[in-house]
Amino acid sequence: MCDLTKPEFTDEELARKRLEALRWPNGPVCPHCGGIDRNYPIKADAKKKIRPGLYKCGDCGQQFTVTVGTVFENSRIPLNKWLVAVHLMCASKKGVSSHQLHRMLGVTYKTAWFMTHRIREAMREDSTGLLGGGGKAVEADETYIGGKEKNKHRSKRNKQHIGGVGKQCVFSLVERGGKVRSKLLPTVNARNLKAVLKANVDTKTTRLMTDGEGQYRLVSHLFASHEVVNHGDGEYVRGDAYTNTVEGYFSLLKRGIVGTFHHVSPQHLGRYVAEFDFRYNHREMRVKVDGKLEKSGYSDATRALMALKGIEGKRLMYKPADQKQEV
Repeated sequence: MCDLTKPEFTDEELARKRLEALRWPNGPVCPHCGGIDRNYPIKADAKKKIRPGLYKCGDCGQQFTVTVGTVFENSRIPLNKWLVAVHLMCASKKGVSSHQLHRMLGVTYKTAWFMTHRIREAMREDSTGLLGGGGKAVEADETYIGGKEKNKHRSKRNKQHIGGVGKQCVFSLVERGGKVRSKLLPTVNARNLKAVLKANVDTKTTRLMTDGEGQYRLVSHLFASHEVVNHGDGEYVRGDAYTNTVEGYFSLLKRGIVGTFHHVSPQHLGRYVAEFDFRYNHREMRVKVDGKLEKSGYSDATRALMALKGIEGKRLMYKPADQKQEV
């Protein structure tokens, strides 16, 4: 059965109960004071404008619903539409555009755009723990996001914008068979790399895999070993020395930006990258069991559940256009 035919995707009441069961497996928890013993439901009454799912805390006296303290707070969008949007964004390997969601959910484009950014904020993972360690291989590489000069109108072309000049740099670390962790950097040099690598990789017991760019050679002494493949000489694989894993991740990111979103502003690029990191880190994999390949990891449904677990403790509110926005 298709996941989108599940009742919680069409019934707002069932969607609310689904979210309550996920967020409060042991009963309601007051988001204001953390109370768990004296919370009780308030009966819904349309005449008194009491909405379904409203609770009151006997400890602090505050009222709350399951969306308080999450990226869904203060949203008038039905919860079942939120769940559909989360599922579609988790199931679409290269992402789903806000225009597509606005057509599928029957909401305005502005509403769909705000929904997708809130969901991306829920997908944003804290950089806890270190990649690699124990002799594992970690691949490092960078890519640049931005339009090609030849595709721009002649009046907007800049001859000085060669390679990564005038573009946004995304630096990614991929542990083979493990997770990816991406950062936006103003430029990739030894100083920036050293800080990022020390904060995200167990350098002393990790084997670093990179291409032949010079900045990586300046940080190679931090690692147990450093293998280089020189793409300039047509070398892409030498034994287990390669960067194909991180380049495969970049191919998904680029296809999503070019084919799905078409344009991503520097201001919001971090959230788009976090979305692709999340899907990669919660991907479905194939592992050999008794000589046979079997599915492992996350399905679309379990990936969506992991995204919903990330809604708590996060808010995304935009200030007026004349004020600096926090991203």
